[in-house]
Amino acid sequence: MPVRVLLSLGSNIGDSQTMIRSAMAAIERDILRDTRRSKLWITEPVGYTDQPMFINAAIVGFSDLSPIEIYEQCKSIEVELGRQQRERWREREIDIDVILVGSEEYHDVNLDIPHARMAERRFVLAPCNEIAPQMISPQSNLSIAELLAKCPDTSSVVADE
Repeated sequence: MPVRVLLSLGSNIGDSQTMIRSAMAAIERDILRDTRRSKLWITEPVGYTDQPMFINAAIVGFSDLSPIEIYEQCKSIEVELGRQQRERWREREIDIDVILVGSEEYHDVNLDIPHARMAERRFVLAPCNEIAPQMISPQSNLSIAELLAKCPDTSSVVADE
């Protein structure tokens, strides 16, 4: 049975707009169908702040894959698009995070669904709110719109297009 899946994307190295669009096309090829894409958003880096601004976006659609299969496909797309491994919070060619997989909860050493820090990240919530404001996080029982309204993150997040 297909489930609604919400993914977050980010890039701040090279042509980030093209990278995000390429990643979305690969996601539509390999993971999701009947998708809806957010605008691109210009966002301040969080964590390690001495780096270029990010382009962030979100995509929502339906998948028959399990949470771990979705995660593995996202990592495969990152490698396909040239992501290099760096220290945590550093620059990225492309980053694809699994935010929600329907009402499922999944936890292992590599993956937490719902995404463990989504409620603290305006750069995740703003693009997600644009395309899936009513999706509910099963952990908090709050919608994306409600999480965004309560988000403590005050970093700059501005729609790019």
